[in-house]
Amino acid sequence: MQMQQAISYQPWPPVHPTDAVLPVVGRRRQASPSEGDDGVLGVVKENAVVVLGRRGCCMIHVANRLLLGLGVNPVVYEVGESDEEVQRTMEDLQEGISGEKGAGGEVQLPAVFIGGRLFGGLDRIMTTHITGELVPVLKEAGALWL
Repeated sequence: MQMQQAISYQPWPPVHPTDAVLPVVGRRRQASPSEGDDGVLGVVKENAVVVLGRRGCCMIHVANRLLLGLGVNPVVYEVGESDEEVQRTMEDLQEGISGEKGAGGEVQLPAVFIGGRLFGGLDRIMTTHITGELVPVLKEAGALWL
């Protein structure tokens, strides 16, 4: 009996380099350094519902699917995987939310913004959905019409 020869393992090459700036795909945005000072704050102010998280995080998908199931089409804003980029985005958010640097509460990822204000994380979205309080909040923000 003759043994089979093993095929060597070769990983798939990345689809795009990790430092590449990706274009907007549907309602999904990638953070890019060329967005200027407004960046994520501008996206939060312009849209009724924004889900912010790390690129590739599965919890973004959970929050997005929950909101899509309710009839809301949120903008998903993905921040790069490097700690410096995440830290810079979080500092910008905390400064923009509180109005001054170093003040305000801690923003944790994934973060959901409804009506231009920080609503909370996935736990808050799930809790308010279960208690029936999420739909009125979304209607008040203009994300739902019915």
